Amino acid sequence: MTKRVPELLIATKNAGKIKELEKLLAELPFRLRSLNGITNVIEPEETGATFAENAVLKARSYALQTGLSALADDSGLEVEALRGAPGVFSARYAGEGATDAEKIEKLLKEINETQNVNRRARFVCAMAIADAEGEIQFTAEGVCDGKIALTASGANGFGYDPIFIPDGFSETFGELSGDIKQQISHRARATAKIIQYLCGIYVALS
Repeated sequence: MTKRVPELLIATKNAGKIKELEKLLAELPFRLRSLNGITNVIEPEETGATFAENAVLKARSYALQTGLSALADDSGLEVEALRGAPGVFSARYAGEGATDAEKIEKLLKEINETQNVNRRARFVCAMAIADAEGEIQFTAEGVCDGKIALTASGANGFGYDPIFIPDGFSETFGELSGDIKQQISHRARATAKIIQYLCGIYVALS
C-alpha cells in the first residue's frame, strides 16, 4: 500500500517567498502547495502588532479556508535610524501596490532625512504552522543583522534585498548568490527550525 504524502500549504502569493521556501523545504517528504494554485481564498488583514502575531493570524486563516496544514510567515526590515520602521509595515511602507523600487526609494529618503549616520538594520522573519483545523502547532523566528547600503545594488532576491548588506559581507542580498542567502537569511534561519519540527512530525506519522 502506497503511503500518503502529507501536504503543506506555503501560505503566500509572493513569488519570491514561494521560490525561497520551495528550495529550503525541497528535501522534506511533504507535497508543497501554494496559494497561487488555490481559488476563492481571501487574504486576511494583517492586524498584528508583531511579525509573530501576523504569522499566526495568516497560518490560522489560510488553514481554515483551505483545509490544509499551512505554513505562513511575516517578515520585514527594522532600521535603527527609523526607530524600527518599517517593521510589520515593510510590505506596505510606500502604500498598497507600491513596487519594490518605490519602497526602497522611500526608505533611503527617510534615512537620509534623519541625518543619522547609524545605518544598522535587521531582517526579521516569524513563521507559524497551523493544522487543517486552524490550531497553531509551531512557531519560529529568524533574524539576520546587517546595515543599509547608501544606494540599491543587485538584481537578485526581492523586496529590500538590494539595499541590505548582511554582517560579514560587503555585498547586498541583491548582489549575493541565492545559495549564500539560503544559508544566512532571516527566512533561512526560521525555516531551519520549521524543518526540524516537520521532520519530527513526519516520523510520528510514519
